[in-house]
Amino acid sequence: MTKLFGYISVLVVALVMASAAAQESIQTLEPPAEGVAPDAVIGEGPPAPPPPPCGTQQVAIARMAWPSSAILAEIHSRLLTANYLCNVAVQEGDLAATGSAMGATGQPAVAPELWIGRIADIWNAAMKGQKVRQAGTPYAETVFEGWFVPEYAATQWPEVTTIEGLKAHAADFGDGNGRGKFISCPIDWGCAVVNRNMLRAYGLDQSFDIVEPANRFELDALIAEAVGRREPILFYYWQPNAVLAQFAFKPVALAAYDREAFLCLGRAACASPAPTGFAPDPVVIALAEWVYLDAPQVAAYFGRARMPFEEMNRMLQQLGEAGETVETVADRFVAERGEIWRPWVGLPVEQPVPAAPAQ
Repeated sequence: MTKLFGYISVLVVALVMASAAAQESIQTLEPPAEGVAPDAVIGEGPPAPPPPPCGTQQVAIARMAWPSSAILAEIHSRLLTANYLCNVAVQEGDLAATGSAMGATGQPAVAPELWIGRIADIWNAAMKGQKVRQAGTPYAETVFEGWFVPEYAATQWPEVTTIEGLKAHAADFGDGNGRGKFISCPIDWGCAVVNRNMLRAYGLDQSFDIVEPANRFELDALIAEAVGRREPILFYYWQPNAVLAQFAFKPVALAAYDREAFLCLGRAACASPAPTGFAPDPVVIALAEWVYLDAPQVAAYFGRARMPFEEMNRMLQQLGEAGETVETVADRFVAERGEIWRPWVGLPVEQPVPAAPAQ
């Protein structure tokens, strides 16, 4: 970039010097008499049309295999087509292949939910080569993991959304043995180690027994069974996810994220676990570099396009209903949820029309 600015500076100086020299020999004409049209200037014509908001290339959007990414890809496709008249193509992708292709060819142009922590080497190389940029984050929230309690438990005991409240009501979250039950993630997942240490960090290991299911299906079954019986439970989960929309839950307030404390929680031999929240996960909206240069309006759109977890949870729940597809869920979002997406495209949120007074 420094070389480029240096080249431009030399060029400007040369042009100024040439212009100054030309002023000594140029001949000027008298201005035309009043009422006489001046001669046409060579090359003058109608003003050039503004560049298209989407540039001159097709905007390919990567649709990853997991549902939230697929829904985001279809939503962005519809909004870019309708509001910016983009030539959009949605194409199947995966983390590694998409990251590599964006860094090498600039296509796909958009990856609306790229988990760059999983492809750090590929992402870092693309960033170093100035081929991709981070437009923003796909969600309004950045911490994807948490502890939750059912809404009915929080209604009965509002304080159980805090650590101190959980300590006071531990016996209410158990099987009658005086100790609570905490449902963690599957035993071979990294979060299982974090949750064990986090219980120790908050002093809950003295009053809660930990349950580590064998797999994701058992985890969901344990939660569904407890909710079906309206049992108070404390459990670990992540967002966005249909489970948290299917059943109403409240997050437990944890301490602010502390990087060093969280690193210790990830080690099985963490000697002195300290309270901390979960780490924010590096999930980004990735854009090819050319989008910023040729289609800045589109780049600005993606900088504003942040989906609330609650809304994505709701759409994932809809996707599980009979007859629903990613496309139908995206269509419904665009048709019904303008209060969320209109600010993304720079439009004001439509105000509801007041009901006519009764006669």
